[in-house]
Amino acid sequence: MLTLTPAACDAIRSAIEGAGQPVAGLRVMVQEGGCAGLKYGMALELEAATDDAVIEASGVTVLVDPASRDWLTGATIDFVTSVEGSGFVFDNPNAKGGCGCGKSFC
Repeated sequence: MLTLTPAACDAIRSAIEGAGQPVAGLRVMVQEGGCAGLKYGMALELEAATDDAVIEASGVTVLVDPASRDWLTGATIDFVTSVEGSGFVFDNPNAKGGCGCGKSFC
């Protein structure tokens, strides 16, 4: 369904460990918004929903809601650090296009 690179797993693990409370995992979602119409969202979740897809990779848990599943099937999440900054990067074969800022897709 969704692939996480080792760098993404490390970043997710750091976020979960820094949460200060037990969390069920990191929710990855597709939301309406952004220049191109859709954008990615991420949030630490205290509990998984019963209809979530649960992805386990290298000791981290990622949760995906049913509405986001089709958009994220086959996608790879990486975490990159560069001169411009650091953050999660999505390689998504379901995205038909993007915007100039690189933060949204369609």
